[in-house]
Amino acid sequence: MQQGGLWGALVGAAALLALSAPVAAYDQLVEKQEFLLEDFVTEQGASIAEVRVGWEAYGELNEARDNVILICHFFSGTSNAAGKYSEDQAQPGYWNAIIGPGKPIDTDRFYVISSDTLVNLNVADPQVITTGPASIDPATGAPYGLDFPVVSMRDFVEVQKALLDSLGIESLHAVMGASGGSVQAMEWAAAYPEMVPRVVPVISPGLDMPPYVIGLLKMWNMPIQMDPNWNGGAYYDGEPPLEGLSNALQLVTLNALHFDWADTTFGRAPAEKDGDPKAAFAAAYKVEAGLQASGDGRAATTDANHFLYMSKANMTFSVAEEIERIRAKVLFIPAEGDMIFPPFLSDRWAEKLRAQGNEAEVVTVTGPFGHLNGIFNIAQAGEAIADFLAD
Repeated sequence: MQQGGLWGALVGAAALLALSAPVAAYDQLVEKQEFLLEDFVTEQGASIAEVRVGWEAYGELNEARDNVILICHFFSGTSNAAGKYSEDQAQPGYWNAIIGPGKPIDTDRFYVISSDTLVNLNVADPQVITTGPASIDPATGAPYGLDFPVVSMRDFVEVQKALLDSLGIESLHAVMGASGGSVQAMEWAAAYPEMVPRVVPVISPGLDMPPYVIGLLKMWNMPIQMDPNWNGGAYYDGEPPLEGLSNALQLVTLNALHFDWADTTFGRAPAEKDGDPKAAFAAAYKVEAGLQASGDGRAATTDANHFLYMSKANMTFSVAEEIERIRAKVLFIPAEGDMIFPPFLSDRWAEKLRAQGNEAEVVTVTGPFGHLNGIFNIAQAGEAIADFLAD
């Protein structure tokens, strides 16, 4: 299941509605590659040996090595931003609508790179390469578990920087990303202002994680930590906390979508034709069954500890105190009905950036999918993206 189950039973239903018009796939099969960093020191000073992450690219790197666009993925995403690894892959990468020849992120012009992050949720997906709590600690020969160091979004960026260094890439045309990927994009703008002239944060919190969303992330974590099988993170020799993980993923899915999506996709129909929710405690509505199927499916490729570490990295994000370092011009793309990062956050941070002299604009995408309008309906912003990347 690709994209951490993004195209699973529940969100797949939303995707089919959003992608009802045919969209040409990236016209070449994508090769997943592996980057090895033999020793990495985190922002907090911890050392991690043998950091491995997967990456892929679309288009051709020019001779000057200055036509690079870096795509950073969202909370439960992977490096597969466009195209397919094989002809029988069910769906292309999540931003396939805007990446490819002649598309807004034009691979006839740009070399587009996307990598799996540290602590990627989908560690059990054979197409994902990541390092995190489920990885084997070379010092012990066993999974790290909660002995794995806490990592930050800045650490994600530093691993990506090492990957680019290994390719001889010293400048970027732009950094882009959706949701958690937008967070990484803003980290890039603050950490390496000389490398990043343009940033496109999509469905973004702006320059820090709002306290409300920190609380929301805590709520996502709780089902995992309350599952007895989680066992304080020490479950790799036993049964994983799949029930808690499924419930956590169901919360993520529901929060990332919207009332309109639920009404359109499910309405108030019962899950079973003859199962009246009024008549029996166990009888469920179709929306309940859809959430359950999605959570169970996604849990099969997701690691619970990786989920918790990804939450922590999002919680601790802030470059607000480094705003003066940011030189890039910024195109914020919020989504109508986003109940995780409402559009007013993009407006607020665009105003603050303009106040210090940055170019910053806001273009809103619409639709029934809330936060996920920034994935499913990103093509609405295609012209704005193309214009932003053109100059």
